[in-house]
Amino acid sequence: MTFNNTTSTIDLLLTRRSGKAKLMTEPGPSDEQLRTILEAGMRVPDHGKLAPFRFHVFQGEAQEKFGEVIMDCYEKEEQQKTDAALNKLINFPQQAPVMIAVTSVLNNARPIPEIEQRLSAGAACQNIMLAATALGFNVNWLTGWSAFSKGVKKALNVGEHDHIAAFIFIGSSDQDLTERPRPNFDDIVTYWD
Repeated sequence: MTFNNTTSTIDLLLTRRSGKAKLMTEPGPSDEQLRTILEAGMRVPDHGKLAPFRFHVFQGEAQEKFGEVIMDCYEKEEQQKTDAALNKLINFPQQAPVMIAVTSVLNNARPIPEIEQRLSAGAACQNIMLAATALGFNVNWLTGWSAFSKGVKKALNVGEHDHIAAFIFIGSSDQDLTERPRPNFDDIVTYWD
């Protein structure tokens, strides 16, 4: 398969930048755009064709309800609670027009190594972010307290040995995305003889 728009694809990969979720506003993706974004998330390396990831989409009222779930979990699970943390957590899902929780779900139907399945879920997150960026949206991948809460995992029907890989926020913003420092090429890359 040959792509005619190689330059734009490379430009996207070399200039992709996360925008802060808390600065995102409407509009978010349309239903059609969101479906395209999620379908891109499914087109990742997936040894054994296990689809070891799930996408949980929250918009509008569902974001408010999920914020209450997160707050309830925090109140039950944390020994030292603060009002600032409670306020941040209840509003966490509502930072952008759309929030997608990506969960990494192990599938034991075939003997595919766990690490490959986890990496497939991470690749799904990256494809979601690239697709949303290509469609002109700002995107932010966050985790935080909610991603590691047993109660939040249970609310998302995530098994005991499974994980919340990301909360991906998608929206618009009039803020300029400034470049951040990137790794030095020579510090990261080794060519072997």
